[in-house]
Amino acid sequence: MVRRHELTDESWAVIEPLLAPPRMGRPVRDRRQVVNGILWKLSTGAAWRDLPERYGPWKTVYERFRRWSADGTWDRLLAHVQQHNDAVGAVDWTVVCIDSTTVRAHQHAAGARKGGLWPGEAIGRSRGGLTTKIHLACDGQGRPLAFTLSAGNVNDCTQFEQVMARISVGRRGPGRPRTRPERVVADKGYSSTKIRSYLRRRGIKAAIPERIDQINGRIRRGESRCRLDRAAYRRRNVVERCFNKLKHNKALATRYDKRARHYQALVTLACLRLWLP
Repeated sequence: MVRRHELTDESWAVIEPLLAPPRMGRPVRDRRQVVNGILWKLSTGAAWRDLPERYGPWKTVYERFRRWSADGTWDRLLAHVQQHNDAVGAVDWTVVCIDSTTVRAHQHAAGARKGGLWPGEAIGRSRGGLTTKIHLACDGQGRPLAFTLSAGNVNDCTQFEQVMARISVGRRGPGRPRTRPERVVADKGYSSTKIRSYLRRRGIKAAIPERIDQINGRIRRGESRCRLDRAAYRRRNVVERCFNKLKHNKALATRYDKRARHYQALVTLACLRLWLP
């Protein structure tokens, strides 16, 4: 019986080729059982030591998760599934929506700091306490294409180009990966001359409203306002729905991991689940 948070047969068939066991050496634990144990941890947010016995020894599951996080296995799985969906025309490139969400860091996640800081661990102190931000870009259907992590006190617009640079969906045949949508939709937090110039250089249309101070400045200088395609901007809600689906996973909605690479692996795994059938 497949439980609510476990992989179905169709989903496992998509990712199984990339988790092939080594040809030589001692027998390894069933890979599907291990992945289901990691998904249980992602869904519940419980400690690794509380892993149910049906998934095997908790230390084995944790060590496999840590190893696959270090060697980029989760990133390869996500890229493979995105490529598979793009090959059948399931990726909507007409609109890419970008936004960020703030995640509260649990007190257990604050143990990796050095000298009172968390260098490289994507944890910052803001009005809400210790937080982490997930900056995400999704396609027109609300499925994640790329994301970055930052401290919670980092401004959204500073991560825009990094998120766009991570959008890369490979092709089945020859050709470069797809990296550019037709239009980018974002809120006023991304309204800046630098971002608009970046999109213009790449031939991407922008549906980003201006802030009131920018509008007043244009009026004083006698400049025309940036045109906003309101029909396209109304589609921005897909990124909010994507965050809602991702935060159904309790280990993602609250950060318990000290290391950013482990939390990033959980976010990647949550994004992978949204692409799987």
